Amino acid sequence: MDNIKDLLEENKLTLSTLVVFTRAENAIHKREYETIKESGLTISQFGVLEALYNKGNLRICELIEKMLTTSGNITVVIKNLEKDGFIKRNIDPEDKRSCIISITDKGKDIIEGILPNHINNIKNIFDVLSDEEKVTLKNILKKFKNI
Repeated sequence: MDNIKDLLEENKLTLSTLVVFTRAENAIHKREYETIKESGLTISQFGVLEALYNKGNLRICELIEKMLTTSGNITVVIKNLEKDGFIKRNIDPEDKRSCIISITDKGKDIIEGILPNHINNIKNIFDVLSDEEKVTLKNILKKFKNI
């Protein structure tokens, strides 16, 4: 018991840093997702459309890698977006077992309708930081990339 108390005391700053970081992350995501939810899309659907819009046609594995949000069931997300006419699947000419996903005009229209509000929302979220603080925060967070 004393060992745990000592361990907690020795790591007080580290543990409180994690708590503050997690609370900040949750608050940021909660506000970020507001504009996505208003569109009627799920976070994962938005992630797929945003990735295809910005990166072009992608294989499913590339899509998962490019998405900022993670999706445990990307095949269902893709199936629903395809059913709604926002994306289409084409057989990969280099690998017939694989598909290339592309955004349709309807998909472009919906993402272009969402992005201005979404970007402004993100800008407003991060307006609590100066540009210098944003650069510092980015540099600090990059240190966690390969842990």
